[in-house]
Amino acid sequence: MFVIAAPGQGSQKPGFLEPWLETPSHRELLHGWSDLLGIDLVAHGTTSDQATITDTAIAQPLIVAAGIMTGRVLLDALPAGTPLAFAGHSVGEFTAAALSGVLSDEDALSLVALRGRAMAEASAETPTGMSAVLGAEESALVPALEEAGLFSANFNGAGQVVIAGERGALASFQENPPAGVRVIPLQVAGAFHTRYMRSAVSTLSDAASQVSIQEANYPLYTNRDGSRVSSENVVPYIVDQVARPVRWDYCMESFERDGITGMMELAPAGALVGLAKRALKGVPTVALNTPDDISAALDMVSGS
Repeated sequence: MFVIAAPGQGSQKPGFLEPWLETPSHRELLHGWSDLLGIDLVAHGTTSDQATITDTAIAQPLIVAAGIMTGRVLLDALPAGTPLAFAGHSVGEFTAAALSGVLSDEDALSLVALRGRAMAEASAETPTGMSAVLGAEESALVPALEEAGLFSANFNGAGQVVIAGERGALASFQENPPAGVRVIPLQVAGAFHTRYMRSAVSTLSDAASQVSIQEANYPLYTNRDGSRVSSENVVPYIVDQVARPVRWDYCMESFERDGITGMMELAPAGALVGLAKRALKGVPTVALNTPDDISAALDMVSGS
């Protein structure tokens, strides 16, 4: 079984969609989604600068649109009957929900655009942020964070945890971290996946109750606990996850337990492949950053 993984916020880079949009049909698809959302996804994927695409309200629909588009290209290219499963990191769960068939592409994009706006609004209520923590054991980190008034937001595996909270507390923690721990501030404008996002959960929940849910065509893993999630629980879980820690480490543990034979990360790719290389030793990976990378994915599948 091959896992198709969809990245989360922070993976986007200026111009990352340029090679994909050289294909007219891809550009036309993104123009249609831009009209649906009222967001110029083509410009943000090609010419917008880093500051612009860091804006939560832009970053989230841009990343999901890119993931769905590149995922559709990949699915069309893979041989019929290729055993697949899907997983997404944070906002990437919307990408995974669409590609697995639980949500339509348009519903996934509409919900994620609302999610981005709601999380941006929640972030504006209190100055908060996020930092990556490297080299910490979870058992020692959690009590240290509680003492500092901070929260664990993403357990990414391979020794990486993302913490979140008020900016002053993050700065103090960076100045005096636990022994052997590195703290790196992230360019994220809010304490995502913590209690600071509760208002966004309420907003998203109301809209999510109106969408149509279909039976998944492929297995789908949840950030909640790394398990395979049933179709009826996909949307409630990804709504609730806005204010809960992301357990990507558990997802990778499940991949290993289930004996996956490879991972393909959708654009903008790199972060999840990097984690897999450290945590899933011997599992081949492909980062799909240009259309040329599709051939590497096909080679991986044919060589398994």
